Amino acid sequence: MEKHIHTPVTESVTKNLKSGDYIYLTGVIYTARDAAHKRMAEALDRGENLPFDIKDAVIYYMGPSPAREGQVIGSAGPTTASRMDKYTPRLLNLGLKAMIGKGKRSRETVDAIVRNRAVYFAAVGGAGALISKCVKKSEVICYDDLGTEAVRRMEVENFPMVVVIDAEGNNLYETAVEAYREK
Repeated sequence: MEKHIHTPVTESVTKNLKSGDYIYLTGVIYTARDAAHKRMAEALDRGENLPFDIKDAVIYYMGPSPAREGQVIGSAGPTTASRMDKYTPRLLNLGLKAMIGKGKRSRETVDAIVRNRAVYFAAVGGAGALISKCVKKSEVICYDDLGTEAVRRMEVENFPMVVVIDAEGNNLYETAVEAYREK
């Protein structure tokens, strides 16, 4: 099913998303990769606040290439999500509701997604130039020294993705394999 949703992504939104749904997201999302996740975890360990309000937020696992003249951002394709899995359950417990990346997630992360009624979306790997056209505004909000891995606040419009793991734990990577085997 095709759905259009807006941020913030609350539980009232996630409960209606099903594994396999095609989603077009409009609103504010944040980018963070490995190094930024490590810094956020260290900040939490020191009792500090995160650099943005995590409640009902969406984190996109992405580090863009430099923007060409006249563009908001360069290529903006997803990175492998499993590298963030050691940090993700903690962020979900703090209110994070959605993540965008590519690839499988650990059992601990899937359990945290279900426990917190969150979702995991996949963006199409290799389509970074096309995805960048959905980014209407982008600004670094912290960890500027990390370069492309700095945390960005982005405004997106009709950002295309697929629900891979829904709030009930249904996992497209598993169900699609089973469906293929049955054929």
